Amino acid sequence: MGQREPAAEKSLEGVLKDIAKGRVAPCYLLYGDEEFLVEEALGKIVDALIPEPDRDLSLFVMDDESGGVNAVCETLLTPSLIPGPKAVVLRKTRLFYSRTSLPDLVKKITDSVETDLPSAARTFLVLLDVAGWSLEQLRDEGWRKIPDAQWRDTLGEEGAGEREKWLPRVLEYCLAHDPAERARPGGTEALEDLLSAGLPAGHVLVVSADAVDRRKRLFKVMADRGVVLTFLRTRNEARQRSLMMESLRENLARKGKTLSPEAWVVLGRKTGFRLRDSAEALDQLITYTGDRARIEPADVEAVIGRTRDDTVFDLTEALASGYLRKALAGLGDLLYQGVHPLVILAMITREIRFLFHGKVLLGTGRLEGFRADMDYGRFQRSVYPAVKGFQAEMGKGSTLANQHPYVVYNALRNSARYTHRELLAHMRRVLAVDVAMKSTGGGARLLLERLLIDL
Repeated sequence: MGQREPAAEKSLEGVLKDIAKGRVAPCYLLYGDEEFLVEEALGKIVDALIPEPDRDLSLFVMDDESGGVNAVCETLLTPSLIPGPKAVVLRKTRLFYSRTSLPDLVKKITDSVETDLPSAARTFLVLLDVAGWSLEQLRDEGWRKIPDAQWRDTLGEEGAGEREKWLPRVLEYCLAHDPAERARPGGTEALEDLLSAGLPAGHVLVVSADAVDRRKRLFKVMADRGVVLTFLRTRNEARQRSLMMESLRENLARKGKTLSPEAWVVLGRKTGFRLRDSAEALDQLITYTGDRARIEPADVEAVIGRTRDDTVFDLTEALASGYLRKALAGLGDLLYQGVHPLVILAMITREIRFLFHGKVLLGTGRLEGFRADMDYGRFQRSVYPAVKGFQAEMGKGSTLANQHPYVVYNALRNSARYTHRELLAHMRRVLAVDVAMKSTGGGARLLLERLLIDL
């Protein structure tokens, strides 16, 4: 299997084509916060490198707890037991972290603490490792004894300022679940030197990580000697939905299944369009539906059940539709689940903004044929193409036009209930509550309840 010239970052498809043609790099680095795509790509690269019958003797999968850098180097240098290629896989390594990664780790924790507390706790343990702290040091209110200046120096201004919102909850989870002591991955000099000198012929290193400091020498060596693939989560909601559907359709096709358009909407609502959660839910749906080829919304409801995202949907749907009792119930559910009041206010603000944008779109007169009582399928066929025209004209800043068609459909329907003046007044009310919550810090529930009543 021939070696190839060093390559810069490229696409997964290009990498797989190169491997199929015998152009194999000595090392591959796959990283990014889109964990599902990283793992999927790693599996495809391993499948391309090592034939399945040879994997017991030619594939070695390791992590930071399996002996660290020295064990990886020893395995790479050990002659293969059988003729042919040999692959060493180092999964989910922390070798690329540095103190400059700490603000990114905080962001990852805050993004997942409400939806996936175990994941937030795992990231928190990594943060402790990189920062040089321990659970023992922080328990029993020990974290409050660390000076503010040290917090800011370690986590950055924003991460330190928001620690009261997430740290107690994550710390409590870690202590309750008695996590094992994590092995430190160690220095990287030996691996850097080995890659720079060149691996034995036919030996390949494949590494995955959720984040990297691109200034580290190990990253630069791997980028120079091999291939780097990046899988970063998109911040554009429409793009995230598209990515989820594109990734999962391959699995559906293999199983001879399809999802109805409405089922995609329900699935995304329940998983937040997070790829890993969606993939796990899809596996359950495939099993649940048996020989039936088409998966419907009722199947998704039956299999996945009620989630926090359902509660969010209930609140925003009730708000847009004018159902006060249901909106207040949704607010109570979210507060009970521990969702921060400012997060709930952001949801309400977003819904009011969508209604206002819907009113503006209808006012252009370019959405011919739209009626508030039309069904979703007809809207997609006859009206949504015009909405996509707005998206092309206005770019990423056109918030509503960039959303999923079902979100646009509901915003247009519900905006008919309001005048421009009413929606502007609602935006002013939301702003006033935002100022009140941030300045007083108390009575958040009463402020939100009063806001829903006023809306």
